[in-house]
Amino acid sequence: MISYFSNPFIYTFIFLLSLGNTVAFSTSSSQHAQDPNLVVDEVNRSVFNASRRSLAYLSCRTGNPIDDCWRCDPNWDTNRQRLADCAIGFGKNAIGGRDGRIYVVSDPTNDNPVNPIPGTLRHAVTQEEPLWIIFKRDMVIKLQKELIISSFKTIDGRGSSVHITDGPCIKIHEATNIIIHGINIHDCKPGSGGMIRDRPGHTGLWNPSDGDAVAIFGGKHVWIDHCSLSNCDDGLIDAIHGSTAITISNNHMTHHDKVMLLGHSDSYTEDKNMQVTIAFNHFGEGLVQRMPRCRHGYFHVVNNDYTHWEMYAIGGSASPTIYSQGNRFLAPDTRFNKEVTKHEDAPESQWRDWNWRSEGDMLLNGAYFRQSGAGAPSTYARASSLSARPSTLVGSITTTAGALSCRRGGRC
Repeated sequence: MISYFSNPFIYTFIFLLSLGNTVAFSTSSSQHAQDPNLVVDEVNRSVFNASRRSLAYLSCRTGNPIDDCWRCDPNWDTNRQRLADCAIGFGKNAIGGRDGRIYVVSDPTNDNPVNPIPGTLRHAVTQEEPLWIIFKRDMVIKLQKELIISSFKTIDGRGSSVHITDGPCIKIHEATNIIIHGINIHDCKPGSGGMIRDRPGHTGLWNPSDGDAVAIFGGKHVWIDHCSLSNCDDGLIDAIHGSTAITISNNHMTHHDKVMLLGHSDSYTEDKNMQVTIAFNHFGEGLVQRMPRCRHGYFHVVNNDYTHWEMYAIGGSASPTIYSQGNRFLAPDTRFNKEVTKHEDAPESQWRDWNWRSEGDMLLNGAYFRQSGAGAPSTYARASSLSARPSTLVGSITTTAGALSCRRGGRC
């Protein structure tokens, strides 16, 4: 199915009219849940403005509202914290370390989980104050134990080639306002657990880690943008235990089995408050399944490029609402793996009531999306977080997904 939105004014008007019957959030909803009407209205304006600007600045403007917010600035290196104002979707309020000072990581080798050494990444992320963390040069960081990030931190890899690899990787545990941008995270391994510093003056006893690239446990206001993720022992991005207000955008994911888990378990109902935007990502070579696998919450999957899966692309259980909009799905050649979706852990008599919609998606090489649920506009309004571009433009929007090769003194 291909939908052409030739007039952004008309599309925005019609889309917003459809939200008129949106059911208000119950009083028991998380304090972090957002009014999707306001999110849609704000981001519709961003997408339309990005589209209009792209006509005049073809050498720089792509129509990707995140990139067009900052990448045209040749002085991005001295205006780094401006990036925090460029997020869209459910994680748009993640400010990271915008209001703090710049911290320069200069030491990639001396990772001490209990007494972090100044100049290391672990020392930076465990400080109490807001910090915008950058890197002095290209570096490969092999962590001894999981990296526990405290609230109000940005890890910004622009201008350097930064790899976190061959050991435990990143955990966001009960933290808020985290931005991870421009990092290569790959070949992550399970960690042994034990004593790990998570903030100044506090070292806790942590369980062994699973080998995720980024594990979000009870995290709020999280934005993961322009990272390259691959080949980890568990998931590339997992968000569980009440995590919400998350945007996962402009990432390039490759060579992995269970890519993304959103929701802890079918019985963990607190994840009903989870809201996640998955936008402008490239799901590429060597991926198998879970792009994402969802439980309970509201998930807007918009303008992503799916060029490879072996089992399925989008799945879920426990009645999540999934709104797939303006994506490009290229099915594998194998005859029995053409379906984009997988309704899991329930008979059809149950999953046929789950609200899963495909709108404006491009389905190639026999791909098909099994829709379910009543299809009421108000249901999907709650899962909407931004307005989709036409699926015919997905290739150009996602062409620079992953960690960028930015060099100081020029456009990124």
